[in-house]
Amino acid sequence: MHLLVDISAHGLGHLAQTAPVLDALAALAPGLRLTVRSALPRERLARRIGGDFAHVPEARDFGFVMHNAVDIDFAGSAQRYREFHASWPQRVAAEADWLRQHGVDALLSNVAYLPLAAAGAAGIPAAGLCSLNWADLFSHYFGGEPWAAEIHAQMLAAYNAGRGFLRVTPGLPMADVQQQHDIAPIARVGQRDRARVARLLDLEASERWVLLAMGGMPLRLPVERWPQHPGLKWLVPGDWQLERDDVRGVDAAELHFSDLLASVDAVVTKPGYGTFVEAAACGIPIVYLQRDDWPETPRFAAWLALHARAEALARERLMTGDFVDVLHRLSQAPAPAAPRADGAGEAARLLVQILGLSG
Repeated sequence: MHLLVDISAHGLGHLAQTAPVLDALAALAPGLRLTVRSALPRERLARRIGGDFAHVPEARDFGFVMHNAVDIDFAGSAQRYREFHASWPQRVAAEADWLRQHGVDALLSNVAYLPLAAAGAAGIPAAGLCSLNWADLFSHYFGGEPWAAEIHAQMLAAYNAGRGFLRVTPGLPMADVQQQHDIAPIARVGQRDRARVARLLDLEASERWVLLAMGGMPLRLPVERWPQHPGLKWLVPGDWQLERDDVRGVDAAELHFSDLLASVDAVVTKPGYGTFVEAAACGIPIVYLQRDDWPETPRFAAWLALHARAEALARERLMTGDFVDVLHRLSQAPAPAAPRADGAGEAARLLVQILGLSG
């Protein structure tokens, strides 16, 4: 049986949610033929997805046009959506033909809606999986525009064309998405191994390590202008090319992100599913960029308040690096009980039932 899995490249949270589900599916249906369609590079997909898969390096969604990891280009996004839906019936028909031509027996989408609409038109079992959907986000930002109602209706009809939508916790409520199944948090819980990380990155295990992880989209923090603090090291993406005694560039090929995250003393990030849930599952304190305009933020904040040591910072303060006192306060606070993060197995079992998957 051939399963096509569509994974959005709009940040890395979509992959972080989907990969553990695919690994759980491999155990339930070991003969399943898997194709992953995503604009993410195959190497990045393979770091998360344990089994073999064919890769189609294409995207069926764009989410929003972004200036950087947190600032939406509203004019560009509005234009893209209007262009994308200008010939919607023809676009759905062409996608349905693509699915038939590639012998797709079932489809899982996180969280493009065009494939779900096309699968419905082609009579192919399909389901969605995510903590958000583009219809709700589109309505949040463009719902008041006179041109938006028809587009929003097409988006919702696409999400409701499948056999179910697995709403991952923490997530948006999705009141208009039908056949909804609430799923526990999904996370690859990393292995804490400070000795290995210290050896690979030339660090002292007695130091405090703070990981800067902005979610796979461009948002470079000006660490070169930050004050230095004895005994504290910043771990940053290797392509930032920073040369300071208190900075270590991390090569993604050296360490699995989840294991690195589990081994540090704190993480600095933007609001995003993967880093939030994986850090909470490992008990790692979280400092994150305040992003009040993003609809997921209140849901994340409420969930973090129960399951993690976390604090939001205004962008101005984050950019100056003046938050070491916050890191210290969080590290001294009592850690709440780790959240249950076994949603992957739950989702896999449901998908076998919903999509009729067999090995």
